[in-house]
Amino acid sequence: MREAVRKAQVPRAKPRTWRGAALAKELPVARVLVDKGVLHLDRYFDYAVPEELDAVAQPGVRVRVRFGAGGRNVREGRREGGGLIDGFLVERVAESDYAGPLAALAQVVSPEPVLSPELLGLARGVADRYAGSLADVLQLAVPPRHARAEAAQTGAPPPPPPAPEPGSWRRYGRGAEFLRSLAAGAAPRAVWTALPGPEWAEEIARAVQATLASGRGALVVVPAGRPAARVDAALRGLMGDGQHAVLTADAGQERRYREWLSVRRGAVRAVVGTRAAMFAPVQNLGLVVVWDDGDAGHSDDNAPFPHVREVLELRASRDRCGFLLGGWSCTVEAAQLVETGWAAPLVADRERVRATAPLVRTVGDGDLARDEAARAARLPTLAWEVVRDGLRQGPVLVQVPRRGYIPRMACAQCRAPARCRHCAGPLTARDAGELRCGWCGREETAWHCPECGGFRLRAQVVGARRTAEELGRAFPAVPVRTSGREQVLDTVPGTPALVVSTPGAEPVAEGGYAAALLLDGWAMLGRPDLRAGEDALRRWIGAGALVRPQSAGGTVVVVAEPTLRPVQALVRWDPVGHAVRELAERAELGFPPVSRMAAVSGPTEAVADFLAGAELPPDAEVLGPVPVPVTEAGRPRRAGGPPSGERWVRVLFRVPPGSGAALAAGLKTAQAARTARGGSDAVRIRIDPPDIG
Repeated sequence: MREAVRKAQVPRAKPRTWRGAALAKELPVARVLVDKGVLHLDRYFDYAVPEELDAVAQPGVRVRVRFGAGGRNVREGRREGGGLIDGFLVERVAESDYAGPLAALAQVVSPEPVLSPELLGLARGVADRYAGSLADVLQLAVPPRHARAEAAQTGAPPPPPPAPEPGSWRRYGRGAEFLRSLAAGAAPRAVWTALPGPEWAEEIARAVQATLASGRGALVVVPAGRPAARVDAALRGLMGDGQHAVLTADAGQERRYREWLSVRRGAVRAVVGTRAAMFAPVQNLGLVVVWDDGDAGHSDDNAPFPHVREVLELRASRDRCGFLLGGWSCTVEAAQLVETGWAAPLVADRERVRATAPLVRTVGDGDLARDEAARAARLPTLAWEVVRDGLRQGPVLVQVPRRGYIPRMACAQCRAPARCRHCAGPLTARDAGELRCGWCGREETAWHCPECGGFRLRAQVVGARRTAEELGRAFPAVPVRTSGREQVLDTVPGTPALVVSTPGAEPVAEGGYAAALLLDGWAMLGRPDLRAGEDALRRWIGAGALVRPQSAGGTVVVVAEPTLRPVQALVRWDPVGHAVRELAERAELGFPPVSRMAAVSGPTEAVADFLAGAELPPDAEVLGPVPVPVTEAGRPRRAGGPPSGERWVRVLFRVPPGSGAALAAGLKTAQAARTARGGSDAVRIRIDPPDIG
């Protein structure tokens, strides 16, 4: 008690610098967030504000400070030594908790206040949820500075547009009511299962226009640049230019920063963009929209690995704005939002679904074609006939699960996977027919099966280019186009053609495809992953949504076992029912998203050291450790990888609902303590990992 009183009576020293520079007369202490993504430094550091920087050193600006004198990370900038490091000035205060001299701010990089209190609060919430550092989140949220873009003048915001007509929103039960509530300034939350066809982009544009009409801002996040371009075109068609900004990675640094600044300064009140746009500083936010939340493009690959859906849920709760999660399919997480009552469903009735969806037919792999052309194309009879009839009406889409020529090979006799003799990696076939290892790249010239001694190989999964070659032989008079990683087509004409595409790269056909063929369904359904069925259904529905309605002759053929649940959901065109049943099963088994999970991976000794210092919630369940393969760079692979001299393991943590925040806090504290002790930064934490096996 006496010690506490004595400390309270010690006067705090006024901030000063080692060289006695004149300080700002008011609020001479700046609290700075340094650009260090290390968890034990995830806090603010105090610096003195020199008098010459008083006017420009305002909260939210970028600054440069000296940090880490003598190679040590110190509580404050107490030395004039140390290297210069970037940071953000968070606030100005009258005095510091530290009683000694403070180093002065070295430089105000720009007087532009890029970090608003709202963005700072959002970034802190995301960092806490994903057990990450605030600096890492801000690297994702604030784009790099570009001086020429910053110097450009920003005009006044355009007047709000008029409220739109419901248009095709009338097709959904409460769609028109949802639009009217946005225009009236309300904040509805909905999970929207869009009907097949290209109207989804215009429907999103109408929701944005209704929000702007109420005097508020709107934010739309899509998984890739092609859907962003479609929403951009729809918004321009409805409201003209100047009402919205487009934030995508392929825009270039200057243009992207210029667009971002126009949003921050309030000149633009609507944003359409890809993943990083989830942090866009839209003023007076009234609506956030996520399209196709099951796409892997919504999950960031940089620490702390936030997901767009979760971030925009957090923004909707913090800003009390509207929320719209849409897609042709429905994820289990979306179904959970409806089940808990956080969001309302927006779906069409079954009659309208049947009127807009194509006819879906199923065939098994054993139904081989009986004529020469069908055998050459590896197609069952029904699939070959649907392709032939569809080509008389227009283009036909062929979806192949893998890109390339023949990505995976197996023994033709016993079906054992063909693996490299040096590293046990999978063997792949190239265009010229030679075999190479998919891990180490060595060429294999004398392979034989170690199981049965056979010398003949067969394709486990045939790639897109090989499929295009075989279909070209089966239909020699028809042009064949491919769309995949090497070249992604945006649109194709409505004339007869075969369009071979990998999932997610399907181009839009003018007037819709006459038919679609979904090959090798077992390859997607057979993945050893909890989301295999959900992802397969989402990819199938994404392709089928580009096909003409059944009334116009549109047909989809899926080559997969007809009795499987995802296949049956595709036949009925019922992604919501599939998601609801999946959610019920996961709740019974304690799987995500009903439970919260985290993955910790790294070298064996490092993970063991991490676990020894972790204080987890009492209801946390520890699963593992289990070995995981690593790449040449020492980063864990999602599936497969070359051998490494360093053994890596992964541990999963599972907690029931309500303990997710405690789990993230415990893991973050353990990682911070470990790095403060000088431990290696090889241990990686990922909250809600997208693939858990």
